[in-house]
Amino acid sequence: MRKLSHTRRKGRSSLARTQAGRVRPTVLELIGRSARRLRRAGVFFGHGTDNAWDDSAALVLHALRLPHSGDRATYLQRVDSRGIERVDELIARRIEERIPAVYLTGETWFAGLPFRIDPRVLIPRSPIAELIERQFVPWIDPRRVRRLLDVGTGSGCIAIACAKVLPRARVDAVDICPEALEVAAINVRRHRLGRRVRLMRSDHFSALQGERYDIIVANPPYVGRREMSGLPPEYRHEPPLALAAGREGLDSVRVILQEAGGHLRPGGLLIVEVGNTEAAVRRTFKRLPFLWLEFERGGGGVFLLTAEQLGG
Repeated sequence: MRKLSHTRRKGRSSLARTQAGRVRPTVLELIGRSARRLRRAGVFFGHGTDNAWDDSAALVLHALRLPHSGDRATYLQRVDSRGIERVDELIARRIEERIPAVYLTGETWFAGLPFRIDPRVLIPRSPIAELIERQFVPWIDPRRVRRLLDVGTGSGCIAIACAKVLPRARVDAVDICPEALEVAAINVRRHRLGRRVRLMRSDHFSALQGERYDIIVANPPYVGRREMSGLPPEYRHEPPLALAAGREGLDSVRVILQEAGGHLRPGGLLIVEVGNTEAAVRRTFKRLPFLWLEFERGGGGVFLLTAEQLGG
């Protein structure tokens, strides 16, 4: 969510007063006040937002049932006592329970698309979104992509975003967790992609015998044991199965590197996010010629390999 700096002017109206005679706050003023509360409380940002202002805006707009339109008039609306109470309650939960804002609102955005999110799935935040928006150019000609696989689909955000930007492609989306696939199914229906996105329960490639793809994308669990123990409290609300990956964070990545080559077509691509485990991946798989991707909007720890490099 973008910071709404263009709406920071405080409006005044003699008509907008409570029974006690005080001027009712605007939506914008509530966002600012709530952002200050979040900063003072020292909550962690990093699940869809990276700062107190954006976190506050998401929560305030949700509490007031207002759109994220960016319309200046929306932010200059006055808020009555009931609205203020709803905002305060939601901000209090964010602070006291350390629940990520996305789980409180039930919705987030990925690659420019809205998604239903709840604690059954990891909160989307992968830099792979930027690669999807570019249709995987220059690494492959998007016109020739006919089949794509999303390993560990969670909410289905990567699979759905890929289907949107690659209209000729059929997409398989697999996850070991049936609860995650329930959320993914909600999002597939929401975006009306039931004919092109196939959801399957599978432990990595176990249910995909004989299937081959032009692109395999994966945002698997990659957090090592020591890192897991030191994560901020907000991460405790996410499903551990979507985060933890053994002592070094390599359990899932190892399977993907061993088996993905057998599921790629000639000239196909494997794209995997490994986050802070990048150093361990480099150290453990020295013989593989990883291409580590860079992103304009930040983020890293994403590598690319071709089918030929994997021996597929």
